[in-house]
Parts: sequence; structure tokens; C-alpha cells
Amino acid sequence: MPDQMAGGGGHRAAPVHTDPEKVSLVTALSALADPVRIQLIRELAGSPDWTRRCGSFDVPVGKAAISHHFTVLRGAGLVEQRDEGPKRVNRLRRGEFDARFPGLLDLVLRPDSLD
Repeated sequence: MPDQMAGGGGHRAAPVHTDPEKVSLVTALSALADPVRIQLIRELAGSPDWTRRCGSFDVPVGKAAISHHFTVLRGAGLVEQRDEGPKRVNRLRRGEFDARFPGLLDLVLRPDSLD
């Protein structure tokens, strides 16, 4: 499996994170264009850092799709992940992302933004 390190010990490789300063506006907008990813961002925004496991989100997709969505969000500099034992936990990179794209997350997180 690509997420496992050589040797088959069952350990996943650490996730790769993109510095928000290196993210283009097109990449950021593309990451935020999907309703599932918006839901993930909204739930993370309402949770303390590092308290949400990947499987704890109320989204209508399976485990593989959630993994893909988090990969896209990491690639856009929106999310940071780390492993705590067998669980992968997340935090929204609000400060870093806001510094790169001021006001963009505010628009996404507005209650009426999906209307």
C-alpha cells in the first residue's frame, strides 16, 4: 500500500503538507469547489485543533474518498494532519491560509455561502 512504509509494519508514512505560501489561487479555489471538502473545512473550523479524526466527519462518502479529499486539502495548504497512534487527526490551517488568501475562508465559512 502506498501509505505504508517499507517493511510492512503497518505504519503509514507521514502526510506531506504544502506551504500555503506556495499555493496558487486556482489551486485554493479548486480545493474549495467541492461540497464534501467544504463540509470538512466547516467541521474543522468549528473544532479545536487536533481533535478530529478523519473518520469522525459527517460526510456522505467512504473512507477512500475522504482520504482523497484530505489529500486535496493538504495540497492546497488548508489542512495539516498528524498521526496519533492508529488515528490521523487534523487541524485547519486557518492562520496560514488567511495570511495567503485574506477573507477567502471567511466567505466559505459563511452560513449562506452554499445557497
